[in-house]
Amino acid sequence: MPASPLIYDKLSLGDRGQLMFAGLDTLELAEEFGTPLYLLDEDRVRERCRSYQEALAWHMPEGSRAYYASKALCFKGIYPIIADEGMGADVVSPGEIATALAAGFPASDLCFHGTNKTVADIAYGVGQGVGLFVVDNPSELADLNCMAASVGVVQRVLLRVTVGLDPHTFAAVNTGRVDSQFGVPIETGQAAAFLKDALACEAIEVVGFHSHIGSQIFDASSFCDQVDILLAFALRMRDELGYVAEIFNLGGGFGVPYTQDDPELDIAGNIALIAEHLKAGCAAGDYSVPKVFLEPGRSIVADAGITLYTAGGVKTIEGYRSYVTVDGGMTDNPRYALYKSPYTVVNASNAGDDADFECTIAGRCCESGDRIAEDIRIARPQRGDIIAVLGTGAYNFAMSSNYNRVLRPALVVVSGGKARLAVRRQTIDDLLALEM
Repeated sequence: MPASPLIYDKLSLGDRGQLMFAGLDTLELAEEFGTPLYLLDEDRVRERCRSYQEALAWHMPEGSRAYYASKALCFKGIYPIIADEGMGADVVSPGEIATALAAGFPASDLCFHGTNKTVADIAYGVGQGVGLFVVDNPSELADLNCMAASVGVVQRVLLRVTVGLDPHTFAAVNTGRVDSQFGVPIETGQAAAFLKDALACEAIEVVGFHSHIGSQIFDASSFCDQVDILLAFALRMRDELGYVAEIFNLGGGFGVPYTQDDPELDIAGNIALIAEHLKAGCAAGDYSVPKVFLEPGRSIVADAGITLYTAGGVKTIEGYRSYVTVDGGMTDNPRYALYKSPYTVVNASNAGDDADFECTIAGRCCESGDRIAEDIRIARPQRGDIIAVLGTGAYNFAMSSNYNRVLRPALVVVSGGKARLAVRRQTIDDLLALEM
């Protein structure tokens, strides 16, 4: 059986067969910073940002832009990188807004999402000067109009509409269907009424439409279908209301390879196909080609991250399976427990050895569902070996918890052959700090 697959090009083997990450020894990083440990390759993040920005600049109308989806990975250190690369940031809560602002990110470059923005959330966003709101529903529209008017602001907004598409992603990350908690459906006629009401608001400037159809999408065809529905709606709104959209925000959803079975994502190629499709549709409808916004998150940071654990127990239940337990689990990566999301796992201590040991990687929580991967093959580990889970840059740190009162791991950023601590490991004092 060949060695465990190193599915990302920033991974390699050291002189002792150990796993190297962006040129650094993972065993040395684990020893210096402890485990569990999140690692993030800044240079890879920057490469992904540039792929989007350059493709949009080349293929889409001037002013088109990528907004980093903060929900994928939000900590202060990510925002200077995003700002350097010319991207905006998509935020979904006052906490994400505050994190971006604390890092010096311009409020004018923030796009504020959320299905249930409270009055306090809206007040905070308007008060901080957030550049763009994505308005999810009529009640939010009314509250935002009142809040903006009360402080003498005309707030730029995108109206979130649902296009009724199923891009064949996992149900939990399929957001484009008519029956969805996100946005207002086009199919039922409610989106047209939504736009009419928004255009009548004194403190609202509607600059376009937002739509998101799902996640882990690798080809352009679903996005082209999305464009067709949005454009047909826009043409109808031009004819019925005299409104011409300046912006189409197509959301996020580009996929990333978590295992060898997943395809590689061609960011530039997909954007080129979407642009060609949009321009042809606009020409046919005599419609000015709108600027296009995208909201990549997972595809910016997922394959830039790995998580290191220390192996504890290694045991075999005769006739059933073998288990390798690690010092983390669903508290730092809940995605397998939630979605059965597949990951590639490597014994970082012996990454060059044959992957001949079939096992399930289980976490430390008192839950039978606390698993990171099932029935995979890695080089046979022993207690104390470092286990690496690949592709954990998105939705791991962001979704971590203190279940079982487990402490959250540290996050270390790697760039140019050097490592720096970006988020320190949580302590018991941190855990108890809010308790009376």
